[in-house]
Amino acid sequence: MVHRTLAVTRKETIHILRDPRTLAVIFLIPIVQLVLLGYAATTDIEHLRTGVLDADGSAQSRALVEAYRASGTFAIVAHVESEAELARLVDDGSARAGMLIPAGFGRDLAAGRTAQVGFVIDGSDPAVANAVLAASQQVGQAVSVQLALRALGGQRPALPAIEVRPRVWYNPALKSANFMIPGLMGIVLQFLATMLTALAIVRERELGTLEQLIVTPVRPLELVLGKVLPYVVVALFVLLEVLIVGVLWFGVPVHGSLPLLLGLSTLFLATSLGMGLLVSTIARTQQEAMLLTWFLLLPSIFLSGFFFPIEAMPAALRAISYVIPLRYLLTIMRGIILKGVGMDVLWPQVAALAVFGVVVVLAAASRFRRHLD
Repeated sequence: MVHRTLAVTRKETIHILRDPRTLAVIFLIPIVQLVLLGYAATTDIEHLRTGVLDADGSAQSRALVEAYRASGTFAIVAHVESEAELARLVDDGSARAGMLIPAGFGRDLAAGRTAQVGFVIDGSDPAVANAVLAASQQVGQAVSVQLALRALGGQRPALPAIEVRPRVWYNPALKSANFMIPGLMGIVLQFLATMLTALAIVRERELGTLEQLIVTPVRPLELVLGKVLPYVVVALFVLLEVLIVGVLWFGVPVHGSLPLLLGLSTLFLATSLGMGLLVSTIARTQQEAMLLTWFLLLPSIFLSGFFFPIEAMPAALRAISYVIPLRYLLTIMRGIILKGVGMDVLWPQVAALAVFGVVVVLAAASRFRRHLD
């Protein structure tokens, strides 16, 4: 019995060693998980992009802005002249928070009165919003304490103070479902389109029917389109399914255009389908195709802002995130669903997705054509 068991074990070991690519993916996936979780899995927000509307322009208001900058939590990226400009910065994601210092701020402090400061916070990511909410008030309280100590040193009867009044936009209740469900829609689109496309073509190769299709009058482009179009329909149907459940069951509001959401999701599918084609030219078996699909999906999950805020990641991972197509789709989905914005705001993300789609599809088609030849 032992001899027969060892013989089967030896046979299976040889079979595994004869497939070095699958073995490499199996060993690489845990390393990728460790690196991504070790560096990307953090909610410590630093250098958050912040816009400032300083309607006072006094020495006191400039000192307050510098106090927020010096805290390390906020990075002042723009000074604007109107609330409309500030709102646009938050709408298009150029700023995740906005500080509004009203006229008369310095005068109120000089007179020993409480001066109010407004803070607008992008609530589309509850983790970031909660951190900003707490930090905005902490910095305001710290500056108030410093002002009070100076006033006491000067024996002033009235102690100046700063009252920070934060407002959370887009997701005032900071519901995690409002953040997660649009992200889940993007994950579902990428995973289904990539995996189903790769498996469909690899399955044909395993069964020996791909060669039969090649010798028919069907051209390579027609073959590819015929294989992937059903999965485009399936992916869009699942997208609608997740959206309907999110709206009816979890109460996620949809503030933007549903046709625009579906149209831009279809644009993203081009990239995912191209990735599926690339996987199909590498994988020999369906098991290998599934492993490669997961290997491609892991960086997308952790570096796109699906789970963890990109602002909290190290600079190297933030740079890598720019070549993750899912990052742009999540910005689009959360922008349309939660913020209600349109193409006038989302065009940079749309342009990035279009470039990714063209590059990936052309590369996949070229490699697939050579593979058929």
